[in-house]
Amino acid sequence: MPSPIDERKDEQQSLVFDASVLRYQSNIPIQFIWPDDEKPCPKVHELLVPLIDLGGFLSGDPIASLKASRLVDEACRKHGFFLVVNHGIDAQLLAEAHQYMELFFDLPLSEKQRAQRKLGDHCGYASSFTGRFSSKLPWKETLSFSYSDHVHSSNIVEEYFLNIMGEGFSEFGRVYQEYCKAMSGVSLGIMELLGMSLGAGRGNFREFFQGNDSIMRLNYYPPCQKPDLTLGTGPHCDPTSLTILHQDQVGGLQVFVDGQWHSISPNSEAFVVNIGDTFMALSNGRYKSCLHRAVVNSKRPRKSLAFFLCPSTDKVVTPPKGLVDMEHPRIYPDFKWPSLLEFTQKYYRADMKTLDAFSKWLQQKTTEEA
Repeated sequence: MPSPIDERKDEQQSLVFDASVLRYQSNIPIQFIWPDDEKPCPKVHELLVPLIDLGGFLSGDPIASLKASRLVDEACRKHGFFLVVNHGIDAQLLAEAHQYMELFFDLPLSEKQRAQRKLGDHCGYASSFTGRFSSKLPWKETLSFSYSDHVHSSNIVEEYFLNIMGEGFSEFGRVYQEYCKAMSGVSLGIMELLGMSLGAGRGNFREFFQGNDSIMRLNYYPPCQKPDLTLGTGPHCDPTSLTILHQDQVGGLQVFVDGQWHSISPNSEAFVVNIGDTFMALSNGRYKSCLHRAVVNSKRPRKSLAFFLCPSTDKVVTPPKGLVDMEHPRIYPDFKWPSLLEFTQKYYRADMKTLDAFSKWLQQKTTEEA
C-alpha cells in the first residue's frame, strides 16, 4: 500500500501563500520554483481543437449530430479536448459567476481562510498546496465545493456558503448553485454526444451521470514576477469524468500533445471540455485523459471556472458491454468514484499515470482484503 502523500516538513508550516504579498516579490520562495524540464516553454503553438455546436446536436438535427459526433470522436481519441458553443448558458449567469469569483479572491487572506481546506479533503479554500507538498508548489488559490444533482441535495452549494462563510455570502451561494445546476445540464448533453460518438447509444452515459455528485472549483492565478520559474497548475490529468472550463480573457491553459505543449486560447462564448480519468475508464481507454497545465504571467491575474463532472458516489464505473470485445479487452478494474478521489487526495499527486497507479493500488487493496 502506498504511503500518504503528505510531504510536509516542520519549516513548511510557516509558509503561507498570500497573493497580496507574493505577487509583488521579485524573488519567489524556492518551493514554487519548478525543475528545468517542467518550467514553462517560452513559445508554444495553439492547439487546434474542434468547435462543437452543442445546440445543433441536442436539437436532433441529423447533419449537425453526425458532424459533432465525428469531430468529438477524433479529438477524444487523440487528446480529449474540444470546445462547445451554443451551450445554452445564460451570459448574465456566466458574468455573475466570474464577478463573485473576483470578489472572493479579493478578500483578505484571513477571510478566505474561513473556508480553509482540511488535509485529505477536496473541498474548501486552498492557498497553493502549502502544508500538503514541500516542492513544486502551484502559483494559485482555489475554492472548491461539492454539487449534487440528487433531489434531496438541491441546495447543497447555497448551504455550503451559508455554513462556512456566513450570512453575508448567501448571494455567492445562490449564484454558484445556479451555475452548477446549469453545468450539470450541459454535462448531460455532452454525455449524450460522447455516447453517440463511441457507439454506446445516446442515452447510456447520460443516464449514468444523472444524479451526479460533482465538484466545482474557482481558480485564481495571481501575477508572478518570475513566471518563467513556476507554474499555476502543474502537469496533470483530471481524475474526474469530464471538466467544463470557462476561462477569462487572460489565457494560460496548455495541453501536451504529440510531445509538445500547446495553448488553448480563451473564447468567452465557448467552454473548454476535456475527458478525465474516470471517463477514460468508462470508455475502456478509447477516449484519452490528456496531460495539461496552467502558466502564469507577470502582469495580470487569471481566473477560471471549472466544473468537474463525477458519477453518483454509489455508481460502479464499468464500461458498457459494447466497448469490451476481443480486440478491446478490459483495461481498468471496476471502481466507485470516491475510491479514486480518496487515492488522489491521500496517496497520489495527480499526473498522467494516475489511473494506472490507482488500478494497481485498488487491485492490491482488494487482494489484501480477500
